[in-house]
Amino acid sequence: MYQLTKKVAKSIIPKSFLLRNELILRKLFSFKYRGSIYTCNVCDASLKKFIPIGKEDLLCPICGSRSRSRRVYHLLKENHLLSGKTLHFSPPRALYRILKKTPDIIYIATDYENEFIADYSYDITAIAAPDNSFDTIICYHVLEHILDDTKAMAELYRVLKPKGTCLVQTPFKQGAIYEDNSITSEEGRLEAFGQKDHVRIYSLEGLNTRLKDAYFKTEIIDFTTEKDHIHGWQSECVIKAMK
Repeated sequence: MYQLTKKVAKSIIPKSFLLRNELILRKLFSFKYRGSIYTCNVCDASLKKFIPIGKEDLLCPICGSRSRSRRVYHLLKENHLLSGKTLHFSPPRALYRILKKTPDIIYIATDYENEFIADYSYDITAIAAPDNSFDTIICYHVLEHILDDTKAMAELYRVLKPKGTCLVQTPFKQGAIYEDNSITSEEGRLEAFGQKDHVRIYSLEGLNTRLKDAYFKTEIIDFTTEKDHIHGWQSECVIKAMK
């Protein structure tokens, strides 16, 4: 029902209006989801249920956060990263809204393709910022889009402050990293990598190794055995990369 409503709304209402009035429209739509069983840790809404979307994902009907957004916000709080200067690549709108108004951080949101709400348009392979600029970097579901990912990782390391933290996540598969730069068509990439704008599929260990090769100290945070249904968190792995 949600996906159908969204599809119809996007077909008849201008995108600019939808974005500008997103929270108001969500409040009108979400009354039937309000309850006391679940809690969204991003917007603190009490819910009867989350909205199932995609492949085992859960959407908050109030703020629109997906499972991985709620998890990364939890990690930011749990690791005391909500302070200092933060660089966030392609931020989901729910996280952009809450981090932008967090008083203890200087929040820099960037999106190179102009598909997300952002303040800057940094090329991740040539970040327009001095060395040692950021205390925290959030790089979720970005590197699988980047042809020269080793150059991107070098740039992330360069602009991260000593003792800073970069939270990294991509889609993962078992085995080795799969990439083939000869596949350039959208149809070919969709078939090979699962999405038309992806250029590889990482394995968890493969990505971890590449980050180590870029001089990061890494920690794999594995949530594959933990499903906190109260907050709508799903199984996932995140790499905490430190300088």
